[in-house]
Amino acid sequence: MKITRIEAIPFAIPYRKPLKFASGEVHAAEHVLVRVHTDDGVVGVAEAPPRPFTYGETQTGIITVIDRIFAPQLTGLSLLERETMHARMHRTVGNPAAKAAVDMAVWDALGRTLDTGVTELLGGYTDRMRVSHMLGFDEPAAMVAEAERMRDRYGITTFKVKVGRRPVSLDTAVVRALREELGDDVELYVDGNRGWTPAESAAAMRQMADLGLLFAEELCPADDVLGRRWLVSQLDVPFIADESAVTAADVTREILGGSATAINIKVARSGFTLAQRAHHLAEGLGLEAVMGNQVDGQLGSMCTVVFGSAFALTSRRAGELSNFLDMTDDLLTEPLQITGGELTIRPGAGIGVEIDPDKLAHYRQDV
Repeated sequence: MKITRIEAIPFAIPYRKPLKFASGEVHAAEHVLVRVHTDDGVVGVAEAPPRPFTYGETQTGIITVIDRIFAPQLTGLSLLERETMHARMHRTVGNPAAKAAVDMAVWDALGRTLDTGVTELLGGYTDRMRVSHMLGFDEPAAMVAEAERMRDRYGITTFKVKVGRRPVSLDTAVVRALREELGDDVELYVDGNRGWTPAESAAAMRQMADLGLLFAEELCPADDVLGRRWLVSQLDVPFIADESAVTAADVTREILGGSATAINIKVARSGFTLAQRAHHLAEGLGLEAVMGNQVDGQLGSMCTVVFGSAFALTSRRAGELSNFLDMTDDLLTEPLQITGGELTIRPGAGIGVEIDPDKLAHYRQDV
């Protein structure tokens, strides 16, 4: 069960349309496939999605830090030496997506070695999650049409609405249109990606007070410390810390400081190991938790289902699991299928998916 090699393979798959949010926009999934090889011939896989607007990582940077720093540090370790792995990777500041992908590929390799699913290794609470679909910036009619299409085709009834534009009325009009057209049978929450000031956020939430929102997420920057605390103290819905709560220490700071009342767990930036710590902390503090998405492909989305379904807390709410639908293709031999508004884990060992070698050869960028 010893690691013999770690690969970081760049690939790019176009989106059907640009994905736009307050912190930037992306036109293609320029991601990194991470493969962890062991001396038993097992290969674990995971996906690293660069998000330079949020965490400063690029595709080239992820490949470089894995090839030059993490792979030499981890080669020769057992798959069970995860604390040693994290201690060694922690010496390098930042690089959350690179670290997370290595961690998840290690878990996948461990599950394959033990012939056990990672969900079972983590907790095994259930085998599925409800799906929340993210709606990016657009005109109200277009966003309503997309939500209706997702509801009618896939059974999705929870929508995360990207907000953060100026004036705030651009986005409050969208949310109102969604509620009026879709009715009370759907769940709506908003995510500002730090795009508004605290005052703008408060004004927007007052305008939407009658719309029955589930949550508000990262409406304003966390480093506007006093303004954020002021905002959170006024809200009557949970305020989710996302980009501001990557680690368990971040969660502690945001919650105890009064800057958030719930958290977003994203395995694409924490891996399974650090996500466990955030989950246990949220459970102990009695916080709401949602499973988020880094605009992942199908491999990354399945990693989110694998973790989220392992625990009661993270499977309670719909997870952000549908962004792979915006991609024109993917790398898996068996594509994911959203049915009845749900995604289920795959039977079998590890994460439960396989990479199609022909698709990887077609989309990889290092050959």
